[in-house]
Amino acid sequence: MVKIWDLVAILLIVLVPNVSSYDRPGTKKNIVMHSSNDDPMSTEQVHISLVGPDKMRISWITKHTAMPTVVYGTTSGKYDGSANGTSSSYHYLMVYRSGQINNVVIGPLKPNTVYYYKCGGPSSTQEFNFKTPPSQFPINFAVAGDIGTTEWSKSTLDHVSKWEHDVFIIPGDLSYADFWQPVWDTFGRMVQPLASKRPWMVTQGNHEVEQLPVLHRKGFTAYNNRWRMPFEESGSTSNLYYSFNVVGVHVIMLGSYTDFEPGSEQYQWLEKDLKSIDRKTTPWLMAVIHAPWYNTNEAHQGEKESVDMKESMETLLYNARVDLVFSGHVHAYERFNRVYQDKFDKCGPVYINIGDGGNKEGLAKNYRDPSPAISLFREASFGHGELAVMNATHAQWKWKRNDDDVSVEKDSVWLTSLSADSSCRI
Repeated sequence: MVKIWDLVAILLIVLVPNVSSYDRPGTKKNIVMHSSNDDPMSTEQVHISLVGPDKMRISWITKHTAMPTVVYGTTSGKYDGSANGTSSSYHYLMVYRSGQINNVVIGPLKPNTVYYYKCGGPSSTQEFNFKTPPSQFPINFAVAGDIGTTEWSKSTLDHVSKWEHDVFIIPGDLSYADFWQPVWDTFGRMVQPLASKRPWMVTQGNHEVEQLPVLHRKGFTAYNNRWRMPFEESGSTSNLYYSFNVVGVHVIMLGSYTDFEPGSEQYQWLEKDLKSIDRKTTPWLMAVIHAPWYNTNEAHQGEKESVDMKESMETLLYNARVDLVFSGHVHAYERFNRVYQDKFDKCGPVYINIGDGGNKEGLAKNYRDPSPAISLFREASFGHGELAVMNATHAQWKWKRNDDDVSVEKDSVWLTSLSADSSCRI
């Protein structure tokens, strides 16, 4: 097997172009986590995600075939609810086979309630718990992209876990497996303590593609199998883009690495999704992409996933009065003013680049100078963001950097929803 992977590594150098145009500094070492239980039926890599207004998807992996069943209830040790789901597995390059990947949707669930659950049925030895989002404001979103499996990654997640958030938004680049599939397993084990307690809503990045000429022609194999999102519930035909509502916020998760040109399936879906939004029900509207449309860092300039997608979809988001656009990809933090077509526009979205979760590639430290007026704050540090949507009109955004493993607030701003600004109404 070692010789096969050595061959794969050589082919990667030859077949996969190096899109990095800058030298990244080093970072902390990668974490490797093996299964802590020899029982082939034990559950691991547990994570949850929102499905519709009152359901939750429970996802986990077992080494061998097992019934995809979840029991759950509002009292520890007492499980009044039970649901069955589906299971799958995948091969990669003929040398890796995943465990059984299980997905079970449970509900209806009560809002703002702690539920206790077991994966695999009542005889399972490990009990987990999660809290459902509230039914009304306020609601808290944690945000971080480009996470990876380094000690910095773990530090970021530790800081996130200390903030009482309701949903975690990840703008792509989850594990940084980069074709080496066991890293996906390490990532799943590393995030389980947090991802089993709060819903993780993710979109894909370039490191999720894992497509190889000749060797593995189908992209997103691991991502689509391991991280199933509620795309069907929003009328999407692809796990790579979808939307969801939570309390008074409509969140659009877009795919930077699938077709986005006018007339494409994603473009047509986005047009339809935007037209369906009722700002009286969801006064806040935010979008999540991976490759940033606005970026003053030297990293990742001129890529088609940024330039062409912006040209294709920016006007759609502007005309819908999207409040915020989060992105990753650039391993640093940057917050822009409200912008449209490269200029300040009071009715445009606030763009925030937050690809600073802790990945193995290090930080993108070089910014273009002078800083343009539309860029209000930028810093090359690992960290995470906190969005507290207080009510239908106001929200507070904070960015906290990892400073010697201590979470330090470095940027903060109050935001007003565009739906509350009469001069921006269409």
